[in-house]
Amino acid sequence: MEQDRIEPAVQRIEAALARIAAVADAVPAPRGDSAGAAESDSALRERVAAALADLDELIGQIEA
Repeated sequence: MEQDRIEPAVQRIEAALARIAAVADAVPAPRGDSAGAAESDSALRERVAAALADLDELIGQIEA
């Protein structure tokens, strides 16, 4: 029964990640202040990594 819930959850996560990647690929490169853009990009990457780590932990708890 748990597996029945896990598979759709994983599929939704994968679909969300695919949408995020598609949007990220469609965003044009910033012009001008590349140092500021690099800092903003780095901060966003850290937030996404933290969110993915949280999702991984939650999935691990569900599977346990």
